[in-house]
Amino acid sequence: MAKKKEAVKNTGNVGFEEQLWEAAEILWGSMAPSAYQNIVLGLVFLKYVSDRFEAKYNELKAEGYGDEEDEDEYKAVGIFYVPEKARWSYIQQFAGKEEIGTVIDNAMVAIEEHHPNLKGVLPKDYSKPDWDKQKLGDVIIKFSNILMEVDENDRDVLGRTYEYFLTKFSKNAGKGGEFFTPPCIVKILVEVIQPYKGKRIYDPCCGSGGMFVQSRKFIEAHSGRINEVSIYGQDANPETWRLCKMNLAIRGIEADLGDSAADTFLNDKHPTLKADFILANPPFNLSAWGGDKLTDDPRWVYGIPPVGNANFAWIEHMISHLSTEGRIGLVLANGALSSETSNEGVIRKNIINADLVEGIISLPGQLFYTVQIPVSLWFISRRKEQKGKTLFIDARNLGHMVSRTQKEISEEEIRKIADTFDNFRKGNEVDELGFAKSATTEEIAAQDYILTPGRYVGIPEEEDDGIPFEEKMKTLTSELSDLFKQSHELEEEIKKQLKGIGYEI
Repeated sequence: MAKKKEAVKNTGNVGFEEQLWEAAEILWGSMAPSAYQNIVLGLVFLKYVSDRFEAKYNELKAEGYGDEEDEDEYKAVGIFYVPEKARWSYIQQFAGKEEIGTVIDNAMVAIEEHHPNLKGVLPKDYSKPDWDKQKLGDVIIKFSNILMEVDENDRDVLGRTYEYFLTKFSKNAGKGGEFFTPPCIVKILVEVIQPYKGKRIYDPCCGSGGMFVQSRKFIEAHSGRINEVSIYGQDANPETWRLCKMNLAIRGIEADLGDSAADTFLNDKHPTLKADFILANPPFNLSAWGGDKLTDDPRWVYGIPPVGNANFAWIEHMISHLSTEGRIGLVLANGALSSETSNEGVIRKNIINADLVEGIISLPGQLFYTVQIPVSLWFISRRKEQKGKTLFIDARNLGHMVSRTQKEISEEEIRKIADTFDNFRKGNEVDELGFAKSATTEEIAAQDYILTPGRYVGIPEEEDDGIPFEEKMKTLTSELSDLFKQSHELEEEIKKQLKGIGYEI
């Protein structure tokens, strides 16, 4: 067994995924990209469940009661039980041996036998004879030095790692990746729609299952239990669908994701479902969604969505699945707030006039790993406490940078947004210049049914810095004079250089 270096614990920042990717890159080039993706993500899954299991195993063993193999001890604290020959400590003993592939395949089989809800989901191609077992062993050794143990307050590590890897796959393979919803966005959605116990939760494009994971945390934080909630999901990508099954299984969350991956528009796996809460981050501005085959679909109550953009098809699909008391929270590209093309403006107008739009939040940029497209959150409800009113929140100035390219909205800022929604529902005053404004349907109609929050919340007044206006103007004109002087000097220098090479202005 390789000597263990000091393990690196996940801090919630991007460096954790980078370490995993660097370790996995050993295999890049030795197999097809699609195979590489499955193989690597399978190892990430194994390592993650093993680290959490073995931490609890060692804790129980130290207590000396002999119950470290009692599955109930793990289930009671929401830890996925890992059979002995699927544990990383067992697997890594074979890292330098030819049979490493067979050992990993057997580990996957053992997990599926122990957890029937994962039957047929885990990858089992590690023993293929044409794959380099030495490189596979090297990845095992490198993974062994990265600690993936996290507590329940941490993020959706498996889904987040998956998204980071897909970003890398996309770059190397030259094709698009999936969109993992940043945890801070999921938390806003969950805190606003409040999916309490005894209800049906649905995500028609569930990805890696992050919405369900955050819903569980919300429910448990409010004294509910996740097994009192019925969860339904669907995803068109087979690999993402399988990852969602894994992500939920390791947290003890039971969900109906359909019998296979399938396109939500063309093959709805839950046609009769009426959900109390719908949470979703559909693909932005999806063009090839099959709209030309669905022009007479009964879901299009508010208008036929354009064939070239699925944004409003997602909205109408979700509304069609909403119970009489239901709420929707979804992420959409900002274009849906104001677009008038191809019937989108008509659909938006009809939904607003039906008094379904409870709130809109515009978000800051740089929240996603893979895209920088501006997005907003839509909240749609059949049980609006404030009839004929919509809450607008401009959150574009919130958030802080957690890396050179990544921004995050803090817990305090999420709380401020959620509290604003709570106060709005209670009928309390929520207007805050530059941040929040409650608008009537008549006021929205006066804005041509455009839902951009900035149109409603206004611009906050700047604080008086105490400097008299005349003094400010003297300073500004002096600075402007200096800039004009520099501009003239640069102009003369450019003319001189051009003349030197035979060109004269």
